[in-house]
Amino acid sequence: MSAETASLEQIVIEKLRELPVEKQQEVADFVEFVHHRSVPKRPRRSLEGLWKGLHEKPVTEEDIAEARREMWGSYSDEDHE
Repeated sequence: MSAETASLEQIVIEKLRELPVEKQQEVADFVEFVHHRSVPKRPRRSLEGLWKGLHEKPVTEEDIAEARREMWGSYSDEDHE
């Protein structure tokens, strides 16, 4: 740690100690916020694999109709009342 950094730390600590407890908490919250922003974010994973093989077998009208029958098969108008 350089002398300049140590000096800056001392100034911040001295000023912090002069503040009321509520303001010290605000400073702590702000420091946490700044620290969180400075942490490098991990790159997002590619979603390319999510659709892999999707084009191999297209969804047909019959597939959709079957899914609807399965979904709505146990639903009747009596259930709706």
